[in-house]
Amino acid sequence: MSRLRRFRNVVRIGPVRVGTANDNRGREKHTAACTAPRCGFSTEYDTRSAAELAARTHRCPIT
Repeated sequence: MSRLRRFRNVVRIGPVRVGTANDNRGREKHTAACTAPRCGFSTEYDTRSAAELAARTHRCPIT
């Protein structure tokens, strides 16, 4: 079972939130997740710039 992640440096870009956390092996990972209902977009990246780019280019199929 994975432990809960404690996100830091969370930024909101449109409906997408980008946050930084450490994974189970202690590596720093950056996550971009859409907060719109029923969207389901969530991805994990090695670099912060890649996560922010994904947040800026994300288009919700719901709205």
